[in-house]
Amino acid sequence: MKVLKQSEINDLIQLHQSGQFILVEKKSKILLDDFPQELILHNILGVSLEAQKKLKDAADTYRNALKMQPQFAEMQFNLGSVLYQLGDTDSAILQYQKAIEIKPDLVVAYFNLGIAYQNKSQFDKALSVYQQAIELEPGFYEAHGNKGAVYLLQGEFERAIQSFQQSLKIQDHARGHFNLGNAYRNQGHLEEAIQSYRMALDMDLNDAEFCSALGDALWHQGKIPEANQLLRQAVTLDSGNSIANYNLATFLHDNKKFQEAYAFYKASQMKDWEERALYCLYKTKQFDIFEKELNSAILKKNTSPLLATLSTHFAKNFQKKDCYNFCQNPLHFVFHGQVDVLKDPTDDLLKSLLNDITNTDISERMQSRLVNGIQSSGNLFKRKDPSFRRLGQEITLLIKKYYDHYKHEDSMFIKAFPKNIEFSSSWFVKMQTGGHLSSHIHEEGWISGAVYLSIPQQKKHPDEGGIELSIDGDDYPKMHNDFEKKLYLPEVGDIIFFPSSVFHRTVAFSSNEERICIAFDLKPANL
Repeated sequence: MKVLKQSEINDLIQLHQSGQFILVEKKSKILLDDFPQELILHNILGVSLEAQKKLKDAADTYRNALKMQPQFAEMQFNLGSVLYQLGDTDSAILQYQKAIEIKPDLVVAYFNLGIAYQNKSQFDKALSVYQQAIELEPGFYEAHGNKGAVYLLQGEFERAIQSFQQSLKIQDHARGHFNLGNAYRNQGHLEEAIQSYRMALDMDLNDAEFCSALGDALWHQGKIPEANQLLRQAVTLDSGNSIANYNLATFLHDNKKFQEAYAFYKASQMKDWEERALYCLYKTKQFDIFEKELNSAILKKNTSPLLATLSTHFAKNFQKKDCYNFCQNPLHFVFHGQVDVLKDPTDDLLKSLLNDITNTDISERMQSRLVNGIQSSGNLFKRKDPSFRRLGQEITLLIKKYYDHYKHEDSMFIKAFPKNIEFSSSWFVKMQTGGHLSSHIHEEGWISGAVYLSIPQQKKHPDEGGIELSIDGDDYPKMHNDFEKKLYLPEVGDIIFFPSSVFHRTVAFSSNEERICIAFDLKPANL
């Protein structure tokens, strides 16, 4: 009777450790012909197939082994890992749970289970199993880091920072500093974010994502030359990195280098790259190529505000039919109302908001379209300050009423309206004498708007301090001037919001008073 020798197993393990996965696969299969019941051979074959990205074959191998020994916790875990890589998250979760049931101290199973829950946005479950992993292994710095990532997704920035700092306390690592930088940036602390990104990049000079994140943050701090250098360096480090290409393209776009931006958007193939590439073509008046690529994009995407802006403007500009049914009559969907509590003299919300805007430690960010004013960094409505959170709740109620009013309209803007009101961004804008914001849209929003906290009263012209909405703006090329526009003159406590595809600008004012508003975007989670 033949017996599997330990030396044969050791030989397979050594080959695997040296990266000779094809040879491991071949030798394992030969040995399995003689020893089909040897679980160790099934396991070695499975991991060699997995290393070659032959994931379906690896899954079959693990399943065959589990038929012989279903109580093999590590094999249940391996099958879960492969299923997760194949995109079958639900089945992966079941396998990880089986592994934990068999072996309650299998720490890595808790960790991977947390990743699977996180992937499905089941954040409370993810936090629970990450914590179980930490209790089993207090030095598991990756689990602390993943807890921070979940808190970041939930908008719990303070908890995210604490988790990332704990992870770094256990193990000083580049990814930890990068994650901490992301948390600081979301919290509105741009300088702290930059410091963390610098530390991450110092530890790994060849990481394109770190380099790009630092460049992007410096750009928003107004340090253009260094930002330009780092954003370009990131693409040099990894020409195929989607984030690096996209961030550089956006930077070039903002600096009106549209032809160069076009190429990097095309290279990025991420997020709204097609619409932004179209924008570059339109701004450079390459109308024939633009029309061809526009028609192609319309067939693929039906819920893009930027695509709607471009399609509507092009159709009006060249007197053609607008074939994009996102929001063909966007000014019809403008809302001008008021936040009642801001008008109530017995309520202190307005006073609290103005105080927090003045005194809270929130970094400013560079805004190239803003003249004689400052704009905050981060997402105000996800901060812990009660005033910002309360205002977010008041706006949420108004937006729900807004939807109820328009819910029967035949427009994708309404049909695909966010079921859950989550503010993807919110920030304050403070303007001084001569302050204004040039015409633009919010490409990454769904609804955009502003709440007005302070409005100049001394005017040389009645339009001063107003907000103009239009289907034309941002210096788009025009064949004529027949584009619809509307002017609104907000008062303190007013709120104005509209589809994010609408151009809007503020009219400069001449008085010495401040104009203060809190602007916001919301966007469906799946876009």
